Formats: sequence, C-alpha cells, structure tokens
Amino acid sequence: MRTGPKHKLCRRLGSCVWGSPKCPSVKRPFAAGPHGGKRRSKLSTYGELLMEKQKLKAFYGLTERSLRFVYLRAKKAVGATGDKLLQDIEMRLCSVVWRSGLAPTVFAARQAVTHRHVLVDGKIVDRPSFRVKAGQVLSINSQKSPAIASISKSTDIVPPPYLEIDREGCRVTVAREPLVEEIHCNVQIMRVVEYYAR
Repeated sequence: MRTGPKHKLCRRLGSCVWGSPKCPSVKRPFAAGPHGGKRRSKLSTYGELLMEKQKLKAFYGLTERSLRFVYLRAKKAVGATGDKLLQDIEMRLCSVVWRSGLAPTVFAARQAVTHRHVLVDGKIVDRPSFRVKAGQVLSINSQKSPAIASISKSTDIVPPPYLEIDREGCRVTVAREPLVEEIHCNVQIMRVVEYYAR
C-alpha cells in the first residue's frame, strides 16, 4: 500500500494515474523536486518496464509483495499471464469495492475493508486481498456505518458491466468474471509481465 505522496508518480509521468482533474500533475506535469522541471532523460528498456510496473502498483494501491504474489499465481494459471494478472487484481475485494462506487478511491476502499465496514455474503471480510467470486454479494451495513453508506449512495462512479449495483441498498453483486477489454487501467500489462519475467 502506498503510504507516501500519492501523486508523486503522476508528476513524474506528466499525467494522473487515476485520471483525477485535481491531481497536482495537471498544473505541474514534471517530476517533483528542484530538478524536476529540467529536460527529461530518455528511459532505458528496464526503466520503461519498471515505470509500467509502478503505474500498476499505484493504480490499484498494491505493495510490491502483493503484486509479485498475484503475478506468480497468474503465471501458473491457464491462459495469457497478462490477462490473468489483470483479472486477478480486478477481483480483489478492495478493487471491487472501488470499481462499484462503494468507495470513491482505491485507498478509501482499502480503508473501508480493513476497518470492517464491508460484508461479503453477509459476513465481515477485512482482507483487501480477498478474491471475490462470481455470484457473491458485497454490502455495507448502513446502520453500523452510516457515513460510509452515505458516500456509497451519492457517488457518481459508473460501475463496469460485470457488477450489478443496488445503490440505495449499498449492495453490489458480482455477476461474472471481468473481460480484459472491460478493465481500464491505462497500463501496458505485457510490460509488467516482461519486468517480472526478466
């Protein structure tokens, strides 16, 4: 989980990882620090692979250990490693909470999960890495967590097609596994696979 400045990488990239209009990179599209505004040097092949991996980590709020674990699991699975990697990350509990609009950001989603506000099939699950399966129902107890529930009801996030939302009831049903083309994260996933396959 990223605990430092969340938009530091955005400034280095010159655009926001999450597409936020309030990101500091909108006004200052260059790296932070006294030398950030100077001409950028061209990245090496390794530097480009590393940058894509860092973008994926930042986008989903993952730690290096978590991302490496998911990669190794995707590598053993049947099918394209890059596709399995994306689908696996997308079906993590904190990712589903964020994508559904139950939380406004991936960081808020992680906090809601670890603070025991999120229920899966009526039971509290406080592990952000918990892998949600098709058919499971996520919800927020509006009586015990009224502040979280009010945020969930007022969000303007448009959920992906593989999630069925009951905004008033603060409930999300995972209809199916996501297709790769439905996952929008602005990351060249094959570069991430290449980075770990070195």
